[in-house]
Amino acid sequence: MRIVVAGGGIGGLALAIGLGRRGIPCVVLERDRVLGSSGGGLQLSPNATAVLRRLGLGAALGGAFRPAGRQFRRWRDGGLLGRVPLGRAALSRYGDPYVTLRRSTLRRLLYDAVASSVRLGRAATAVAGTGVTLPDGTFEPADVLIGADGLNSTVRPGLIADPLRFSGHVAYRAVVPASLFSTVDVIVWLGPGRHCVCYPIDQGRNLNVVATLPAAVPPRPARGVRADELLPAYAGWDPTVLGLLSAAGSFDRHPLFERPAPGPRARGKIALLGDAARPMLPFLAQGACQALEDAESLAAHIAGSGGLAAYAAERHERAEQVAAASRAGAHDNHLADGAEQRRRDRHLAGLTLTDMDWIYASPGRVPV
Repeated sequence: MRIVVAGGGIGGLALAIGLGRRGIPCVVLERDRVLGSSGGGLQLSPNATAVLRRLGLGAALGGAFRPAGRQFRRWRDGGLLGRVPLGRAALSRYGDPYVTLRRSTLRRLLYDAVASSVRLGRAATAVAGTGVTLPDGTFEPADVLIGADGLNSTVRPGLIADPLRFSGHVAYRAVVPASLFSTVDVIVWLGPGRHCVCYPIDQGRNLNVVATLPAAVPPRPARGVRADELLPAYAGWDPTVLGLLSAAGSFDRHPLFERPAPGPRARGKIALLGDAARPMLPFLAQGACQALEDAESLAAHIAGSGGLAAYAAERHERAEQVAAASRAGAHDNHLADGAEQRRRDRHLAGLTLTDMDWIYASPGRVPV
């Protein structure tokens, strides 16, 4: 059986590792010619770090930062609305840590574990049957084709022709020195129509900063966007937020897209995972986490008797639940001051780690 994985991002590489640990080889086709070492950060909750541990990469996460908690703060004055403990509390309750690190760091860890299966600079440009055509016209045959090629998947149209939908939100991402602002927590400032997030990465040496703004139409993705483009939208906000945005100088700009409906995850000998299957808006920090869950499930079902159909059935409900909660965050994080905002703030004041059991606990594990 020849398995071809289109896309060597987090999900595609994790799938290759999972298959390899079961003695099943595959070929991973990745667009990038080299793996970058910079880039922004991501959060991995215990449901994701549990997958990495089971893939044999738990020890490699030892250098990742473990935030002590997640704070929610008011936009205007930075007043604390609520705090959920993470750190030791998360490790004790779920058996695996909550960590933050650069996306490129995680990708490198995954790549190093399966490098012999990856062909860099080889993007899938078209699908014919279960095989793919490469940019030079070469045809790559496959008995099983996995689309792990992200939001603009080349493989997905072979299962369903559905358009991307602009979410109405644009994320601006930057990395700044941690010396500018001391925190061991993930901090989220919530405000009318927008929010801002920061958390430590690089073992605490830097902070990942993400500002999310509304937009009527999607701007082009861009790098080196000046802070002047978004600072006026945060006028009147907590001086800490303004200081972080000013210090960043420039940002990577990413319009946020979603799919109006889930669509099939598998059909015949083709399956999708990660953003190619179900894009996650970033308001629950679950994009990479769900891609890892997808990869683990798919590897197990390819190795087992259920195959791709069993994978699709297993992952559908879970992925839709997380996607719906992520979409709800786009509303809840951006409430204008008023009665609904005050109800949300009362809810955040009472939020505890147990409220995250539904997403942070690994399947079959009872939180303690």
